[in-house]
Amino acid sequence: MKPPTRVTVALDEETVELFKKAKKELRVSQSELMRDALKFYCKYKALFEPADAEKVRTYIEMLSTGEHIIMDIDHWLLFLNFIESHPEKDRFWELHKAICQAHAEGFKYKLYHAEGILKRLEACNLFKLREDSENAFNLVLGPDITRKFIKTELEEIFGGMSFKVEIKEDLAKLRVRVLQDLNR
Repeated sequence: MKPPTRVTVALDEETVELFKKAKKELRVSQSELMRDALKFYCKYKALFEPADAEKVRTYIEMLSTGEHIIMDIDHWLLFLNFIESHPEKDRFWELHKAICQAHAEGFKYKLYHAEGILKRLEACNLFKLREDSENAFNLVLGPDITRKFIKTELEEIFGGMSFKVEIKEDLAKLRVRVLQDLNR
C-alpha cells in the first residue's frame, strides 16, 4: 500500500480556531478531518455555489409563514389526476378560482407586478420561467395535467389584479404576454 501524500496548508487565525474546534468536537485526527472535509466539499459542492438570493428569500417567506408546503411531485400529480376523475371536479375548479382571486387580492396590496408573480409561482415548481422580453414570458410546463391548474391560476390572479394578459397554449408551455401591468 502506498503511503499517504503529505500536503502543507497555511491557515489564518480564524480558520485555525474553526479547525481546532471541529477536530475536538468530532474527535478525529487533523488528517482525518481534512480528508473528510475535502470529500464532503467535493460530494456536496453544489451547496457552496451562489444561490439566487431572490428565490431563497421567496422560499423562506413562503415556508416560514406556514401557508405553503413542499410536496412530492408524484403526490401533486396524483391529486390532479384524482380531481379530474372525481364527480365533483367542477366544484374543485370553482374553489381553485376563489383561492386564486384571494391571492390576487394579496398580490395587489403588496404591489406585485406581473413578472414578480410569475417568479413567485415558478418558485412553487409549477413551471420553469423563461423571459423572452420585458413583457413576454414562456412557462415551460411539466406533465399535461398541470396546464389547466396553472392557466386557471394565472387567469384569475391577473384578472383579479386588473392586469391585461394574453395566454396562449403550446404543446409543453404557456406563452404569457403582459399587455397592461398596473403596478409597473
